[in-house]
Amino acid sequence: MDNAALIDRYEAGPAEVRDALAGIGADELDRRPAPDAWTAREVVHHLADSETTSCLRLRRMLAMDRPELQSYDEAAWAVEPRLAYDEPIEPPLAVLDAVRAATAVLLRRLDDADFARLGVHPEHDDYSVQIWLEIYADHAHIHADQIRRARQGLA
Repeated sequence: MDNAALIDRYEAGPAEVRDALAGIGADELDRRPAPDAWTAREVVHHLADSETTSCLRLRRMLAMDRPELQSYDEAAWAVEPRLAYDEPIEPPLAVLDAVRAATAVLLRRLDDADFARLGVHPEHDDYSVQIWLEIYADHAHIHADQIRRARQGLA
């Protein structure tokens, strides 16, 4: 897939998540399909946290020479009460929408040299803007599928 198609897919992620949530009831929103699986509500909160973290990684790679990029423990964040993963989903959905829209504009301005820029990520040997795009183009879509499965009680 070329970068224009990856950016289109990245930009379409929030709509795919909203489609997966269409008509969701409280029972489905908080259905835990397995003891260690996330509910649909938790997935939405994760998406907002992941999106804000990832947009900062991208911007650091574009503004700095080989910056150190932070990782985070997604599972620990999901169960940390102070992070409020049990709250309504509209605010994190708004974050997902806004950050993706702003970042898609930025991505469309980049050239090949920009996509080759690197950051130092503790979970990847080489981490470039290109790799970032390939990961995050699919990220929301993967979690939209996870939401659909969770609504059905499937892990």
